[in-house]
Amino acid sequence: MAGKGGAPRRPQDLGRTLRSLLSYMGHAKWRLLAVGVLVCVSGGANLAGTYMIKPVVNAVGQGDYQRFVHLIAVTAAIYAAGVASAAGYTQTMVRAAQKVVLDIRRDLFDHILGLPLSFFDSTRHGDVMSYFTNDVDTVSEALNNSFAGTVQALIQTVGTLVLLIVLDWRLTLITIACDVVVVLYVRYSGGRSRRFFSAQQSTLGELDGFIEETMAGQKVVKVFNHEGAALSDFDALNESLRASGTTAQAYASTMVPMTVAISYVNFGVVTVVGALLAIAGSADVGSLASYLVFVRQACMPLNQLTQQGNFLLTALAGAERIFAAMGLACEVDEGSVELVRSDAHAARTASGADGWAWRIDGEDVPLAGDVRLYNVNFGYVPGQTVLEDLSLFAKPGQKIAFVGSTGAGKTTITNLINRFYEVREGVITYDGIDVRDIRKESLRRSLGIVLQDTHLFAGTIADNIRLGKLGATDEEVRAAARVASADGFIERLPRGYDTPVVADGANLSQGQRQLIAIARAAVADPPVLILDEATSSIDTRTEALIQRGMDALMRGRTVFVIAHRLSTVRNADAIMVLEHGRIVERGTHAELLALRGEYWQLYTGAKELD
Repeated sequence: MAGKGGAPRRPQDLGRTLRSLLSYMGHAKWRLLAVGVLVCVSGGANLAGTYMIKPVVNAVGQGDYQRFVHLIAVTAAIYAAGVASAAGYTQTMVRAAQKVVLDIRRDLFDHILGLPLSFFDSTRHGDVMSYFTNDVDTVSEALNNSFAGTVQALIQTVGTLVLLIVLDWRLTLITIACDVVVVLYVRYSGGRSRRFFSAQQSTLGELDGFIEETMAGQKVVKVFNHEGAALSDFDALNESLRASGTTAQAYASTMVPMTVAISYVNFGVVTVVGALLAIAGSADVGSLASYLVFVRQACMPLNQLTQQGNFLLTALAGAERIFAAMGLACEVDEGSVELVRSDAHAARTASGADGWAWRIDGEDVPLAGDVRLYNVNFGYVPGQTVLEDLSLFAKPGQKIAFVGSTGAGKTTITNLINRFYEVREGVITYDGIDVRDIRKESLRRSLGIVLQDTHLFAGTIADNIRLGKLGATDEEVRAAARVASADGFIERLPRGYDTPVVADGANLSQGQRQLIAIARAAVADPPVLILDEATSSIDTRTEALIQRGMDALMRGRTVFVIAHRLSTVRNADAIMVLEHGRIVERGTHAELLALRGEYWQLYTGAKELD
């Protein structure tokens, strides 16, 4: 598991993480109980089968053929039970693990969907994806393999030690001494290998990020002939990965040979000492034979326990990241006012809200589309103000435009209207209702938004338009496309509205993606529209074609337009010129030009608009 930056780590709060994981494991408690029983049977069968060497060998030495046959049959039955139990617990564990991981992944996805936009603005998409890939997969792998393996290794380790003492405590002292040497070496080598594996994972994370960044920016790389520099940077990271990986593997690869070598020494010493004891009559041959087999197996469960324990701790670190994400506070919504369809107000209002109404204390009040901001102050981080004492109003059916340089606060205003962020000071009202009193789902359903950066989802073009209204009919989808002037290019595609959208619309031009986004807003038929430079990715000819459709879409609705091309806002009812979070000028296009102030400078090119 790799944490932020790619470096593996141990869980910081092991107890809390275990409790959270155990609560999910409780969803499959009966299967896990069955796994526990079957693992115990399997581990016990392995120990009992090896112990049976003692009576079998002694029966041979005594010439007791009948007892020999009986013991062989018993041993075979023991091993058969072990094999059956192993097959049973592996299959049962797979099903139990997948059930647990299914629940974790579902709850994680559901929780992240409920997180505020500020989380996504401040968290890299790669880090969010790592929850579902690295972290969930590590937990899945641990549950599938390490959980049962660790239990069995523990049973084998403890059981082997107990049986070694039972068979011959004197020889066991030699075995324990050798095992101590093995454990000390594993700790020494493992500690150093983990340190270099940490460096390896960190470098691997940097290398993966560099590759992703370079592949995504291939046009820039080629335009500026950056191939040589990119290869040089790649070589440096690749060499760093090779160096750390070589050192990590060098330490890790010595553990098995050293363990085997020490076990051979242990086996040789125990064999000689045991033989001398048997010759002296202090031990029987059967006990010695059984003991020697146990000695050969003694280091295996110990090594497995160490390795599985390390892997489990690493998996728990991944689980800790998952549960930490699931512990983040979701969006707070204390609103009670709902947006509903009301037959009593089916006539189209001034805002264009066809039959929409606010349900307040059981009564339906027609939605008008009046939006006002009073003395709003806001900053994304404490101590940094983006909007300062900002007040404005948009009457039902008005078109309000925001212009200004980058960072002036234009997009921030719309983020506050739809409650992606909450105002710190001041009030925003919608038809006289504080937006904080309106349920977020209802508030956002009443707002149609077309962003400058269009995001399309996997599916067909019709599916993407239908996101604005999931129950839209085919005819409604086509009507919305006609409003946005998107039906022309869609009909020319080989499969029309059933054309698949791939890789966020990579098979479509940027302008075509923008037209689909406008059609998506049109099919929603919202009473209020927010257009964040909705025509920025459309050429002049296409812009002229859709302007009539956009005018029809905006007619009778309250519209907020964030503009970078001033030609698109000349017909706005009011234009707000923002600088440093304040409205420095407001008025119509003609009024602002007559002032020969900030807007006039932007419009004439005397001042550049970012």
